[in-house]
Amino acid sequence: MTCYEELKARGLIAQVTNEEEISKMINEGKAVFYIGFDPTADSLHVGHFMALCLMKRLQMAGNKPIALIGGGTGMIGDPSGRTDMRSMMTVETIQHNCDCFKKQMERFIEFGEGKARMINNADWLLKLNYVEVLREVGACFSVNNMLRAECYKQRMEKGLSFLEFNYMIMQSYDFYYLFQHYGCNMQFGGDDQWSNMLGGTELIRRKLGKDAHAMTITLLLNSEGKKMGKTAKGAVWLDPNKTSPYEFYQYWRNVGDGDVLKCLRMLTFLPLEQIDEMDKWEGSQLNQAKEILAYELTALVHGKEEAEKAQEAAKALFVGGGDMSNVPATTLTEADLTEGAIGVLDLMVKCKLAPSKKEARRLVEQGGVEVNGEKVAAPTVSYTQADLSGDGLMLKKGKKVYHRAHM
Repeated sequence: MTCYEELKARGLIAQVTNEEEISKMINEGKAVFYIGFDPTADSLHVGHFMALCLMKRLQMAGNKPIALIGGGTGMIGDPSGRTDMRSMMTVETIQHNCDCFKKQMERFIEFGEGKARMINNADWLLKLNYVEVLREVGACFSVNNMLRAECYKQRMEKGLSFLEFNYMIMQSYDFYYLFQHYGCNMQFGGDDQWSNMLGGTELIRRKLGKDAHAMTITLLLNSEGKKMGKTAKGAVWLDPNKTSPYEFYQYWRNVGDGDVLKCLRMLTFLPLEQIDEMDKWEGSQLNQAKEILAYELTALVHGKEEAEKAQEAAKALFVGGGDMSNVPATTLTEADLTEGAIGVLDLMVKCKLAPSKKEARRLVEQGGVEVNGEKVAAPTVSYTQADLSGDGLMLKKGKKVYHRAHM
């Protein structure tokens, strides 16, 4: 099976502009492709996972990835999938986020001469002359066509600023610039980026002639990836300080039965033949498939040692007989106690099981909190230093979130 055929078999390809030529370039290792990342946080999250895995697959086949960091476009903000305007970021914040991204990406792709590159579009976008852009780039775009683009529809309902309206032109210019200066001949992006990506391809053809080879591909990157990347309370981060390896493992261990095979195909590097065999699994065997998924992805992001620890912790909590030392834990000090005790609400906030005492109270009152196997009866319950000594207290939030508190 060729590289491109495998991408299709794994469910990664949604739309392409020229499948015959695109597949040939990828299979021959001649694609110099970019995927954009908006530096809106100091960590990537699992919504970016599919893009990172794709870059790794293509690099393994000899193609050259460009991780394009949107330091310039981030000064405006992508209106795609938004009903409100993104907040502005400082140059310093954007640079910090870019540095964090590269450290995480190095888990997936190899940077260096002749290998992957990380490039910041601030390097050219912030130097552009406005009148020159209007004359040289703006003249290539039809406002009527832009207004029909999917990426603007939601924002049009509440009001699209002229600032955001320029985003398509800036993203299109990125591809044009990368094509000219870095030999970038292909762009990948989520299905909600299709209009912006076509804009880049069209700009190259209009400026450099119809024989210019620039290809676009969209993936099930954002529709699936963003869904994967969100929980009830926010993103699941790749930074272990934001989402611990155990929490990361548990996130994937708890995917729905209907999603586990899809995730195995799209996100792991297990052979398709092995995954196809799992299609026959039912009942408790699906739990085994989820454990395989959780282990593989945790190992990919955090390393095999952390994946094994997370697996042991899950075994200790849900099966019995595993190593309890790997269960996420918080060590308290006497300074955390008031008159020798700590209330359950403060304890939950301290253990990061709730963002606030108000939320912790709601969880307790709804019967969603247990301590050492017993449901917490009231928000006024407290625990002494003696309770926290030794093995301490095992807190449980909901059905599957465990945390140990001790002194």
